[in-house]
Amino acid sequence: MAGGGFCRLPNGTVVVALTLNGPAAGPGPGEQVRVLVHAANRARALTRLRNLGMRAVYLRGNAQPPTPDEVTAVLHHPDGLLWRTAPQTGQELWHPIRALLGSAGYAGPARPAA
Repeated sequence: MAGGGFCRLPNGTVVVALTLNGPAAGPGPGEQVRVLVHAANRARALTRLRNLGMRAVYLRGNAQPPTPDEVTAVLHHPDGLLWRTAPQTGQELWHPIRALLGSAGYAGPARPAA
């Protein structure tokens, strides 16, 4: 079950934070990851994750909203999608979402042959 929450920023956008089970080929088998998404609204944030292959991602409630440090991290990243293991151990930095999905064998959307 995913835990998470969101916060609305003064400009009207939102930052959604979700704690999910990581992929089997990811950082560690069965480890949880904290994913941050910056988007125009909650629905678009979840759509961004679903478009990356995370089909069963839902946000129910606001039990674990993003911390101010998490909001700062996602706002300063060009993609607006970050992750790290949860709970954080030591001084682990945030990783781009490509690093998580690439380790699980995600190759991205299929491109038409030229």
